[in-house]
Parts: sequence; structure tokens; C-alpha cells
Amino acid sequence: MAALQPRRIDLGDVVLRPFVVSDEAAVAVALQDPGILRWTAGTAVISSPADLRARRWLEPRIDGWTHGNAVFAVADSETDRVIASVTLRDVHRVPDQAVAAYWVSPVARGRRLGARVLDAAARWGFAADGLRLHRISLDHSLVNEGSCHVAVRAGFQLEGVMRDYYVEPTGQRHDSHLHARLATDVVPQPAGS
Repeated sequence: MAALQPRRIDLGDVVLRPFVVSDEAAVAVALQDPGILRWTAGTAVISSPADLRARRWLEPRIDGWTHGNAVFAVADSETDRVIASVTLRDVHRVPDQAVAAYWVSPVARGRRLGARVLDAAARWGFAADGLRLHRISLDHSLVNEGSCHVAVRAGFQLEGVMRDYYVEPTGQRHDSHLHARLATDVVPQPAGS
């Protein structure tokens, strides 16, 4: 995949920016959340000793832009502390498409931040001065209802159910929702934007 030029998107109270090494402590806090660990960490991170998980998660994301993945740390504008993450990965692996992923640290939940940052990343992804995408998809286990709420609030329409698609590191399988948003979809700004 072609390298991407790192970007910064300012939303006022938060900023989407590339991850840096000094984000490790904030990522470690987020990875203590069982939901983030279960749904977004991946087998390599989960199988690492707890004190090394944040570094293991962070290292490939710092280099993500050079590998065709727009990996955003979502940081508090005043403190620059990471409170969420949103990624557009596999950019143009399929022409004009990408796949979204996101998490919100427990310290920042309840503010509808996930939908705001997913929407901001999507708008940039579709923009002429962004990635010029046409379609961004995402999926989540049906058990992960919070992720479904974020996707819908950010304008990602439910397209269907993928049977036994998500496999947990334990081997347990889950049906998953497939959501997508097109550049041509009319999506109002999420509340709080």
C-alpha cells in the first residue's frame, strides 16, 4: 500500500493526530478496559505480558501512515493525552475504499466522542484534499452493541450480518454487523460536533 501523508484534524476540544511514542501510558490505560482488549487489541497484543501490551499495540500504529493506514490518536486539546483512536486502514487496497476501526478510553466515554471522531475521519477520507475515498466500511461483533451505536450515529448504514465473522483470541466466533458509509451519503454532523 502506498504511504499516506500524516494529518491533523482539529475538532476544538479534541484533535486527531498521528500516534507518538509518548502516548504509551495513555494507551496502557485504555488497554486495561476489558472491552477494548477484547474487541480491538488483537491476538499479538493480548498474548503479550500486560506491561508490554501498550508498546506492542502502539509500535505498528506509529508507522501505520507509511503502510497505507491513517491511524489517528484522538487527544484532548488541552492536555494532548490520548483518549480514543480512529483508523482508516487498508486505504485503496480495494480501489477508493478503506476500513474503519475505533475505540474510546473509559475516561472519555459518555460524550459521544466515538461518533464525532469516526465522522471526522470519514469526512476527511472522502474529501478531495483527503484520501478521495468513495466507501468506508466497518464491522463489529453483534455482542459489541456500543460499537454499533457509534457506527450508526456517524452515518454508517447497516448493510447486513456476516455469520461467524469475528473470532476472539479464545476461538469463540460471533456474527458481525457490516456497516458502510459512502461519499455520496448525506450525513448530518453528529451531536456535539
